[in-house]
Amino acid sequence: MPYFKYNDKSCYFEEQGEGIPVLFLHGNTASSNMFYDVIETYTKDYKVILIDFLGHGKSDRVEKLNTDLWYDEALQVIAFLEQTKYKKVHLIGSSGGALVAINVALERPDLVDKVIADSFEGEIPIKEFTQNVIADRTVSKQDEGAKEFYFSMHGSDWESIVDNDTMAIYEHAKSIGKFFHKPLSTLHSEILLTGSKEDEFVSLINPDYFSTVYTNLIEKIGHGEMHIFPKGGHPALLSNRDEFVMIAKKFLHR
Repeated sequence: MPYFKYNDKSCYFEEQGEGIPVLFLHGNTASSNMFYDVIETYTKDYKVILIDFLGHGKSDRVEKLNTDLWYDEALQVIAFLEQTKYKKVHLIGSSGGALVAINVALERPDLVDKVIADSFEGEIPIKEFTQNVIADRTVSKQDEGAKEFYFSMHGSDWESIVDNDTMAIYEHAKSIGKFFHKPLSTLHSEILLTGSKEDEFVSLINPDYFSTVYTNLIEKIGHGEMHIFPKGGHPALLSNRDEFVMIAKKFLHR
C-alpha cells in the first residue's frame, strides 16, 4: 500500500482512474472508506485520489490529534501534494474535510485548482455541537449503527480514534475557535459550497443554516457558488450522491 510521510509518520493514499487529479478529503471520525461507494462515478473522468489523515483509517496512529486539527490536516495534504509533485488538483472535501480543503487552498493556491466544500459549519465551530460533543460521542459509541460505521472506517481500534477526535474538537473550540488561518478574501480558487437543508447537524439550529452561512462566506471570499439540496442528511455528498455527482462534474468541467 502506498504512503506519504508527515512528521515522520506514514499516511495512506491510493489512486484510481486517469485524468485531472481530484483529491477527496474525509470528515471527522471517518476515513477514505467513506468515499468507496461514490468514487466509481468519478474515475471515468478523473484520477481520483484518496488519503487517510494521520491517526485515521490505514494511516499511522497518534497518541493525540493536533488541537488545530483541520489546519494540521491541511498541512498533511500539502505534504502529500509536494511529495507526489501534483499541481493544480481539484479538492472535494466533505464535513471536516471541507475545512481542510479550504485551508489548503488558502495556504497553497499554487497547488489547487477548484474546491468543492460540502456540509461544513462555516468559519467557526457550532456551539451547540462543541458544547455537547463529549456527551454525544459517548452515546454514539453505544449505538450499533454508529459503531458499525466507526469500525468500517478504522478497524478494531476505532474507539480510541473517535475519542481523539472528540477531544480535538472540544479543545479547538475552547482554545482556538476558528477554522482558517488566513482571511477568506485571499482565497483565489473557484469554489462550490454544498449541503443538505435537512442535514441533521444543522437543521435543528436553523433550517436555512447552510444558505445563510454560505451566503456570508461567498460575500467574504468575493466569489463562489452554492447548491443546497432540499432533501438528504449529512453529508450531502453521500445522501444526494447521484445529483451531487452531476453538479460536481459540471462545476469541475467548466
